[in-house]
Amino acid sequence: MRKKTLLLTLFMCALSVAGAWGENAGDGRQTQTDSPVVGTVTFHPTKDGYALIDTAALKKLLDTDPEDLIVVDARNPEEYQEVHIKDAINVPQKKFKKYADLLPEKKSARIIFYCNGIKCGKSKKAAKAALKMGYTRTFVYAEGMPVWEEKGMPIYAGPDYEKRIETDKLSPEELNTLIQSKADTFTVVDVRDPEEFRKGHMPGAINIPSPTFASQSEVLDKKKQIIVYCSGGGRSYNAYRKLMKLGYKDIRQALFFDWQEAGLPVEKSEE
Repeated sequence: MRKKTLLLTLFMCALSVAGAWGENAGDGRQTQTDSPVVGTVTFHPTKDGYALIDTAALKKLLDTDPEDLIVVDARNPEEYQEVHIKDAINVPQKKFKKYADLLPEKKSARIIFYCNGIKCGKSKKAAKAALKMGYTRTFVYAEGMPVWEEKGMPIYAGPDYEKRIETDKLSPEELNTLIQSKADTFTVVDVRDPEEFRKGHMPGAINIPSPTFASQSEVLDKKKQIIVYCSGGGRSYNAYRKLMKLGYKDIRQALFFDWQEAGLPVEKSEE
């Protein structure tokens, strides 16, 4: 009998923990009514009332449960028109009240907001505004458009998507002067593969390979000038574009080939 009582007590405790996140927060905020695991999709509750969801989880929801789901691009209309997650709607965070009627009437609908990556605050602000309106299942896809695009997920690409941009380039001499200054106002990023980086790179450079650049960009300070380089320009051009979409303002491009041709110093990393 005592054993049954103990098991029942443990069961009730487990239910209490599992359901705690769905209760009212007590400070006027609406909290989520989902549990932290929906099927095999895991998300992460936050103190602000919304939950964080990653790329794999969002893709799974879109593939398996699209009917009760709306994806909302919180960026400005120009960014949305260039490229957005397939079937997403645009509710610009800066004009949220104006476009809020685009959100579903059903307050229990699952709504996922996104913008331009981890350091973009528009999706979080939009999610908070939706919570204040009474929506109870509100999520933020914090990795955002750059990572979704980088991982080859379904997108809508507008007519200007492939439009070539002009990058702001640094000559080897200009970059060498900057590196020699040892100022703490810039970061040099080698976007080649790790093996290429180990064999030789610019002094003080860090390595963030181009294929996963957006995913790892969190380490870069938006207050600093970011200088990206590769051997011939293709990969650093792609990284430059990703930085623009991530909201970085002070970006430069350089070429390792030109650096070597100028006979400037090259560092090697230990294997």
